[in-house]
Amino acid sequence: MGHDSEVNRSPGRVRIFVWALFSLAALLLLNIDNVAVWAALVVPSALLVALLPGLRPGFTFRGVDSRDLLVIGASYVAVVGLFRLAFTVFTTDNILGLFLCFAFGLVIGVVGPIVYQVWMRGRDLRSLGLGFHQLGATLILGSVFAAIQFAMTLWGFDLPAPVEWVPLLVMSLVVGLFEAVFFRGFIQGRLEESFGVIPAVGGAALLYALYHVGYGMTGGQMWFLFGLGVVYAIIFRLTTNILILWPLLTPLGAFFTNIQAGDIDLPWESILGFVDVAIVMVMAIWLAHRHIRKGARNTAHERPREEALT
Repeated sequence: MGHDSEVNRSPGRVRIFVWALFSLAALLLLNIDNVAVWAALVVPSALLVALLPGLRPGFTFRGVDSRDLLVIGASYVAVVGLFRLAFTVFTTDNILGLFLCFAFGLVIGVVGPIVYQVWMRGRDLRSLGLGFHQLGATLILGSVFAAIQFAMTLWGFDLPAPVEWVPLLVMSLVVGLFEAVFFRGFIQGRLEESFGVIPAVGGAALLYALYHVGYGMTGGQMWFLFGLGVVYAIIFRLTTNILILWPLLTPLGAFFTNIQAGDIDLPWESILGFVDVAIVMVMAIWLAHRHIRKGARNTAHERPREEALT
């Protein structure tokens, strides 16, 4: 019996090992100067590996959940619209308007999915990648990926004065949490439930790339961002726990990109604003956890009563 279960688990372990190696290779190849070439290598390679016998992810069709797709579409439009308003309409000419729109977009992207999944659909936080499931593998793989990211970007990099980089680091952490919950936990997770793993990875990566229109980015950058979205989606799928991406891997990448570009100048006061946004996100997660536990306790109390009546 034990031997059979080990055999049954081995294909999953092989699949995780292969995809972890693929993700490591993709991160190492980021040293390529031409990011369009990098994406041209990574995206077809990912599809090819996914179609190999033994590595093709299984999927049991349960039917398309139209409510999930409707909420994905509405929340996505709201987030991108608010970001677009912040960075292309208000801009730095109106700091208050910029930050309020940016902050509302971040909050909608985290609190909205939590409210929808937990209160409206009765699902748990694991459906958003939030929790301590597969914690050992998550922490090990996340640390390895982050170490590679750090070695390739920030190792030996001369940071500017703290006033220039500390606010950017705080922003990267908060935006990183938003992206992990919204694009990986929510969008990728819901798309997988309706369409399967491969369409979910591709769809989430595409939406991740296109959402940067909200920041005012051009089409020339979208191909690279799509490839990056594919890699992040694959890494998330290894354990379906956002801790494999956040708070190390994706914030480190965003932080280095912003520091290197040098086109974002945030005052010290912006830290308080981002901390406020983070508090709202954490409070939403805590309240959802409390709601789930309360529901579980009520169910446990009602079960003996029902058994006594039968």
